[in-house]
Amino acid sequence: MASDTVHSSPTVSSRRSRAVRRGRRPAVLVGMLLGPLLVGSLSLGAVAAPADREAAAEAGEAAEAAASGASAAPPSASPYTGLAATPGPVLAVKVDNSVRARPHTGIAEADLVYVAQVEAGLSRLMAVYSSRRPPVVGPVRSTRESDLELLKQFGRPALAYSGVQKKLQPHIDRDTVFAVPQERHRGPYFRDQSRRAPHNLYVRPDDVLPYAPHASHSADIGFRFGPVPPGGFPRREAAVQYRAARTSFTWSPRERRWLAFFDDRPAMGTDGRQLGASTVVLQYVTMRPSDFSDSTGAVTPYIETVGSGRALVLRDGRAYVTRWDRPRPGAGTTFTRLGGRPMLFARGQVWIVYAER
Repeated sequence: MASDTVHSSPTVSSRRSRAVRRGRRPAVLVGMLLGPLLVGSLSLGAVAAPADREAAAEAGEAAEAAASGASAAPPSASPYTGLAATPGPVLAVKVDNSVRARPHTGIAEADLVYVAQVEAGLSRLMAVYSSRRPPVVGPVRSTRESDLELLKQFGRPALAYSGVQKKLQPHIDRDTVFAVPQERHRGPYFRDQSRRAPHNLYVRPDDVLPYAPHASHSADIGFRFGPVPPGGFPRREAAVQYRAARTSFTWSPRERRWLAFFDDRPAMGTDGRQLGASTVVLQYVTMRPSDFSDSTGAVTPYIETVGSGRALVLRDGRAYVTRWDRPRPGAGTTFTRLGGRPMLFARGQVWIVYAER
């Protein structure tokens, strides 16, 4: 396995790097809870609009949806971001999100970023690529059982990771995902000797895909994109709190995106730019104990992404109460407003943060 260094200079996204406002005030917990959606780990920062305001907007929403073309992204656009893109193979990378793993490399280039709880109440990322691939992504860490269910909506994607619980390996071997772990395919991976192991393993996406030549290309997974829908309510901050990790977002009118924070500190990339997204989905799911545990005996939570429930969708400085639905593992996840009309996402990178019901 090669040895290399991931520099803190703009090596991955230099063409897009801009000055970053440092010391931004982190998201805080204020305001009132919004019904059953906001019980537990999801916190919102302002008084929610009453339900009748949402209902009042329904009359105009049908016309809005029709005018905006609330349908699957056209062939010339990514079904994951709504932006112009050529369909490409899907690659998911499991990314460490412990304090020593930061700043991250290659996250800004992902189409989708998933944030999920793992053992001991920590969080881990899964970055999904198809529209474009950065030269390097990382730090790379291990996969979990519920990742397999989540990834089925992408068909047969490639999955890059390092490490897996021994009892889980047979499940991965039987799964449809094209697994390309570091333990079996060392070529695409290298360690940054300036960082301390195990938080120093990186992967070159272009070197992974030859091991998954039949990986599925990007296709509709249920997302719909369009202009700002009517309704919703103004929102500046929102956060999801796990037992030992916090993921929060602050709307930036200047950058027109939601800036991300990990544990109340700006989530930075090694290119010097703060991570963030055009659309953020705070999705309420069941998190139950799985049959697996880590080396310390901590039980791995199983994130149930098949089913239905409530979600809060953040876009353009507003928040929308929605319902998510995924009827089976092979199906995508749809997000709908009151009355069943599609929730339109803003075009650009999407983050999905799982919060416990």
